[in-house]
Amino acid sequence: MDLFSYAREKNMEKQEAPLAARMRPKTLDEVVGQEHILGEDKMLTRAIRADKLRSVIFYGPPGTGKTTLAKVIANTTASEFMQINATTSGKKEMEEVVEKAKETLAMYAKRTILFVDEIHRFNKAQQDYLLPFVEDGTLILIGATTENPYFEVNGALISRSVIFELKPLSEENIETLIRKAVTDADCGMGIYKADITDEAAAFLADMAGGDARHALNAVELAVLTTPRSEDGKVHITLDVAEECIQKKVLRYDKSGDNHYDTISAFIKSMRGSDPDAAVYYLARMLSAGESVTFIARRIMICASEDVGNADPQALQVAVSASLAVERVGMPEAQIILSQAAAYVACAPKSNSAVNAISAAMSEVGKTGNLDIPNHLKDAHYKSAGKLGHGDGYKYSHDYPNHYVDQQYLPYELKGEKFYVPGELGYEAKIREHMLRIKGGGKTVGKKKTEE
Repeated sequence: MDLFSYAREKNMEKQEAPLAARMRPKTLDEVVGQEHILGEDKMLTRAIRADKLRSVIFYGPPGTGKTTLAKVIANTTASEFMQINATTSGKKEMEEVVEKAKETLAMYAKRTILFVDEIHRFNKAQQDYLLPFVEDGTLILIGATTENPYFEVNGALISRSVIFELKPLSEENIETLIRKAVTDADCGMGIYKADITDEAAAFLADMAGGDARHALNAVELAVLTTPRSEDGKVHITLDVAEECIQKKVLRYDKSGDNHYDTISAFIKSMRGSDPDAAVYYLARMLSAGESVTFIARRIMICASEDVGNADPQALQVAVSASLAVERVGMPEAQIILSQAAAYVACAPKSNSAVNAISAAMSEVGKTGNLDIPNHLKDAHYKSAGKLGHGDGYKYSHDYPNHYVDQQYLPYELKGEKFYVPGELGYEAKIREHMLRIKGGGKTVGKKKTEE
């Protein structure tokens, strides 16, 4: 780094950079939150203090301190520290880093820590390029990502790294940072002689949704745009705070973890017969702009997978809702989705259809194409009669209860049971009906045994 670059960086750290960047902690003791990985007895803390860090990946939502921790390590370590951003850097930049790291190791016996921000943005080939240098110790990798690294980062890099998940900061953590930012004269907004009311600080902390950067951006905007009062101070009141942070941050990314976590919670709430939770997660998805057709598809799947024949009407409601939201659109579509989700959540539950097809698919996978009983084969095409196809078939409607006992499954699977009706809702009636027409057979597991 030349003299001019150094001077520019120092100026940015003082007042030119955004408040969130200026307030970034320099040491571990200044870090607020993440006690689950940064407690005094925690492995990460011990490794940073002892300068014995090995390759790590910091994973968590925006504004939780991933880059902050990398900067703390940069200020603590005796190793060379280099940084690239995967959104703007390519193989050329990585090659330059590797060459410099090799020189540093050879000339000074000093290792290089490489911080790769947004590491999930690197494609597989770019991630593969780093692997041998992480493997042989030329580089100690620190990766930061908002995406689940087990999905987005090369498995070989994952196996050579320790994953640390950062959580959204608590409201208390955010409020601490807000108050410090307002009063800190060196890096914060202290030179503006600002103060903030308890109500405003609590409001901003709540609305930030665990994202420190979001809260600090609001503080900076409030201080810079609020006129001074007669006492010469900038007073950040609740009204000012509400103007500076219009909407609560939603932890939702349609291609990331929060997407999958929220839809998972939505489905499990419907399956668990909790309509309140189902509608709540529906609201979160809708507020974040999730596709109504995607939500409708998940409701249809749940209606069949988790309700099934316990209430056959559930699938009809879900399908009708899916058709309706395509025709109506938002915002009215949210009412239709709410109705369908609540119906599916309140319906009696059965996964008998899932178990039936799973068992049948497994059987087909094991036994292949077993011969269909001759009496079930089509007797209408030419030469079928010569082959005996259809011989001995009994027409069910000619018998009492429109049922006659004959072999329908391949003979090798005689007695096998795939669909076992449950005991709730309409399936209880199905169960009673099947037992009645079949003469009191008792279902045990997948087999039918006679009482």
